[in-house]
This record gives sequence, structure tokens and C-alpha cells, in this order.
Amino acid sequence: MRQALVFTLCAALAAFAATVPAAATERPRAVVELFTSQGCSSCPPADRLFSELVGRTDLVALSYSVDYWDYLGWKDTLATPANSARQRGYAEARGDRAVYTPQMVVNGARHLVGSDRRALTRGLAEADALPARVELKRQGDLIEIHVTGELPPAVRMATVYFLGIGRRVEVAIGRGENTGRRIAYSNVVRDIRAVGMWEGGRAVFRLPVSEVRKSGASNCAALVQVEIRGRPGPILGAGFL
Repeated sequence: MRQALVFTLCAALAAFAATVPAAATERPRAVVELFTSQGCSSCPPADRLFSELVGRTDLVALSYSVDYWDYLGWKDTLATPANSARQRGYAEARGDRAVYTPQMVVNGARHLVGSDRRALTRGLAEADALPARVELKRQGDLIEIHVTGELPPAVRMATVYFLGIGRRVEVAIGRGENTGRRIAYSNVVRDIRAVGMWEGGRAVFRLPVSEVRKSGASNCAALVQVEIRGRPGPILGAGFL
């Protein structure tokens, strides 16, 4: 039932995105989220592949470190329970219970093995354009999130999330499956919080710059995302600053 609901929403988004004018191609085409762990020996190849996405202007790439492998002997220094909960929430919304590392999720819907370059290329090629435009601006001591566009017919409202991002973090791993390795992590999500609801049209959401600094972040991002029974679903728009 839940998986059918995800497919229904994605189909509605695909139909709606086809009506977006050509000028909208300036916005990011897709959001790629990587769920990774310092305690996972299969993750470093995915971390390297993910780092290639960070500089692309047509993508918003976000990396989440999860904590459920900490029992293997190394406590992930970047992981949070919220990151693990987000990954589980995606699986529950899809209805497939597929939670693993490394895992990539494209536009909040399609998942794939994070080190599989061919699957990623195919997933991005098949991803529909994001219908909402999201811009982040610094205005004095405030960060402003500007959202414009129209909601797809099947969606009544969407949640606007603010994310604090660590642009590049290097970690020397002392124990566990990656003992002795020094691994660089890109666009690390340090904090994610809901800042409001978007009901279509033009809207601005604001929060103080001090909130970015509290999380130790150097950059920030925003997502406009549909929720499915309280779980994260298809992404409608994204921005990065």
C-alpha cells in the first residue's frame, strides 16, 4: 500500500514536471542522498563516487552518516540517530524495508547501492525534473529559503527542511572494518530540521545564521519534500548555499 502510494505520487510529479517551462532547467535536476558509515568496509568506494557529485550544479548531493554499525567496534564520529531514522523512514514509506550501507536515494524515491556507478547514472537519467524552485540567500544575520512553483495535483502541501552541511570532513578511523584509513566525507549533513510547510506559490522561510554555526556547519541546504504517513517521500525541490 505504501509502495503504491509512493509510485502514485512519483507518477503525478512526472506528469507535472513535464509542464515546467524550459527556463526551469536552471534549478537542480535531482537530489542524491548517500547513507554511509565509517564502520562499513563497503562504504569508501561509495564515498569516493559521491564526492564526484558534489561539484555538479545540476545536483544537490547530501551525505548522511548512520549509527547502526557502531557496535562493530568504531563509533562513527559524524553519525546521528536522526540520520538513521531518515533512512528507515524512506524504507517504510516505500514499503520495501531496504535499509543498508552504502545506499543512495534519488529524489526521495528510488534507492540503489551507493557504489554502483551504472545504477546511479541510470537513476539520474530517469529522474524527473524537480517542480519547485528553491533558493537560499544570506540576508544579514538571517538565512532565507525562497520557494516558488506549484504543487503537483496529488499533493496538498510539503515540508520545508533546513540542513546544516559540513562541506568536507576528513576522519582518521582507529578501529573497526576501516581501521587505519583516513576517509574524506563531502557535504555531510550535520543537522536537519523542519522549518515550515509549503502550500504552493511563493513563500519565504527564515532562520538565524547562528543556527548554522551551532551545528558546526560551513554550508546549508534546503529541501521541499512530501511526507507519506509521517515518513519522507518524493522531493519537490532543493537548494544549496
